[in-house]
Formats: sequence, C-alpha cells, structure tokens
Amino acid sequence: MDEVQCPRLRRARRIPRRVEFFQGTLSNFDEISTAQIFDTTLRDGEQSPRTSFSYDDKREIAARLDAMGTHVIEAGFPVNSDAEFAAVRDIAADATATVCGLARVVDKDVEAAIDADVDMVHVFASTSDVQLEDSMHATREEVVERSIASIERVREAGIEVMYSPMDATRTDTDFLIEVVEAVTDAGVDWINVPDTCGVATPTRFARLIATIRSHTDAKIDVHTHDDFGLATANAIAGMEAGAASAQVSVNGIGERAGNAAYEEVVMSLESLYGVDTGIDTTGIRALADLVEERSAMPVPANKPIVGGNAFAHESGIHAAGVIENSATFEPGVMTPEMVGATRELVMGKHTGTHSVRERLVEAGYEPTDDEVRAVTRRVKDHGAAKERVTDETFERFASEIGVRQPERVTEGPR
Repeated sequence: MDEVQCPRLRRARRIPRRVEFFQGTLSNFDEISTAQIFDTTLRDGEQSPRTSFSYDDKREIAARLDAMGTHVIEAGFPVNSDAEFAAVRDIAADATATVCGLARVVDKDVEAAIDADVDMVHVFASTSDVQLEDSMHATREEVVERSIASIERVREAGIEVMYSPMDATRTDTDFLIEVVEAVTDAGVDWINVPDTCGVATPTRFARLIATIRSHTDAKIDVHTHDDFGLATANAIAGMEAGAASAQVSVNGIGERAGNAAYEEVVMSLESLYGVDTGIDTTGIRALADLVEERSAMPVPANKPIVGGNAFAHESGIHAAGVIENSATFEPGVMTPEMVGATRELVMGKHTGTHSVRERLVEAGYEPTDDEVRAVTRRVKDHGAAKERVTDETFERFASEIGVRQPERVTEGPR
C-alpha cells in the first residue's frame, strides 16, 4: 500500500480556566493527581457493529488524537489484515503519542504487533470461566502459560507490554489474583482491568482495582463498557482507586453499548478533579464531529460534552440565568469554549422573554417590552404545536409584529 502523508496538526494553546467558584461537591478534590488517557477509538471503537474505518480514516483520526496530546493511541489489531497492519505501522511511524497494537496470546498475533513497530503491545486472554469454556476453549492453566509466553516475547523484543485478563469483572477472584501475580512475575509493564461486559458498578470496581494493586507492582489501566450506562463512572472510580490510566473511545463508540467516552473521562478529570491531563480540550468537539462522520454513528443530542444539547438552553428560567451568568445553569467548571463548542439559546415552547429579547437584539432589532412579549407568545405557540422555530421563522414573527430595526444610513452620490 502506498504511504499516505497525513498533515500534522498544530496543537492549539490551552485556554486558561476561568472558574468562578468551587463550592459544594467541588470544594475539595484530591482523589486523582495524574492520569493517562489511552484511546481505543481505532480498535474497540471500530468494533462497533456496522462501523469500519478505512486506512485514511485511521490516519486522520490518529493525527487529530496525537495533535491534541492523547497519551496512548491503540491503532488497531495488526494481525487482522494487511490494511490494518499498514495503518498501525504508519500511525506508529508518525505519531508523537505512544502507539499500541492489540494481540491475542497467540504467536502470530504477537509477531504481527512487534513487526508493526509499535511502542506498546497489548496482549489479552479470557480469564472468566464462561469465556474460557465457551469462547477460548482453553483451561485456566493453558491461559496462564500462554499469557506468560506472550509477555516474555514482547519483552524480549524490547517493547512495552500491557496485559488484559479479559472479562476480569466476571472472573473468579482467586484465579484473577493468580493471573495477576503470574504476569507480574513475567515482567508485564501494565495490567489492564477490563469490565468486558459492562457489569461493574463504581464501588465494586474500585474495590477490585484496590485488590489487584495489592498483588502487583505493575501500573494499572482500566477498560470499561457501557452496557448499564456506567462506563465513565466506573473508569473514574478505578482511577480514584489507584489506576493510572483509562481506556476510552471518542463519542463512547465500541462493542455493543460502547466504551467510556474520551470526552467524558477527559473533562471529568480536568473539571471535576482538577487534573491537568495535558490534552488540548478545545479540540474535543471537532474530534467528536470527525469520528461521528467517519464511523457513521450519530451523536445523540443529549450526549454529554459533545451532543447538540450539551450547551443549549430553552427553558425561560434557565436561559435567563445563563444570559446573566452562564454558571447559573451550566457546570461552571466546564464551558463550551473549553471543549470547542458554542452556547445556544433555543427558541421553542419553553422559551422566555429574556431569550427572545437577546435574540432580537442580536439580530439588530430594537424591541419594546410589548413587542418582546408578543414575539415570545408567537414562539411559544409555534413550539407547542411541535413546529421548529428556525431563524427564518423567528424573523418572520418579528416582522409581522412590527418590531423596529434601526434605519440603515446609506451614503448618497457626491
């Protein structure tokens, strides 16, 4: 395959935080001091049903992740195909970030990852009895032996190695500890703890991470799935319990209901825990838009951080407060500017006069109080009829009611 040259993206200067207060639950945060972001959009994210990234898609998404300062990019599964191998190899050659390739505890997988010249090889094996018996068709003893052999081969190649006991949260605890101790003795650098089927809860997952930490001196990474909507909460709970890294995907895409979302974990760390991840968060919205387009997976309007409604306000009380001070009905510690988004005042059934006045003034009108009330009434009625209030509709209401616009002074002939 011919090598495609992807343009390097210049990392933007970070926007200083302008936080007005740290009160209530924000008054004290010292649970997490540092955190690594391990992005798996190009691997687990691509495993979303009906999603496939081309070679060029992978290069473009990886370049954007790299430019934003993402720490680790899991570029793919090198043994999967020639095209996948080429994408992983070329991303590894160009990226500043640590680039990772995935491998089963199978010789050909491990060799393919090593040949792709990645910075890290992520090897995995099932450890839960249900997966051992009905998916991997191997005994506990065989899995331990193959895991140790794979780790030793990667170390022999001089490459950083991460190991995942797949389905850790449904694995017998005593056996999980046996595996952790065995791979630790084999010299593994990272142990990733995957909640493969999304059954963890934050408190239970934190306890599991603490238990694993007491049996290894390897660094801990977490990988959480969203089957019960707890992926981000579990990832954060794991980090509170001492995990140094979290695996995430942009827009939360991935197997079944997806993974912990890149944007949610990053902004939770930055805004709720005061952790400087080193990631340029102003690129988050553009990154989300890119992945949405390339994955063909629409982002729901109510998706945190990157959804169309994340910084939109229709309710009269909320909009009035936000016009006065955005921190009244937004987090305060996270603004749209911080993630490269914009705030929107939406016209509809719940709109109040403050929003209407604001919109009229922005459009160049000089409304009276009675005119504002009249336009507001028209907007509410239109919204109640389940009709969308577009800019054209709004300006038509203003014109029909007779809201005055200042006369434009034109210069005549001299």
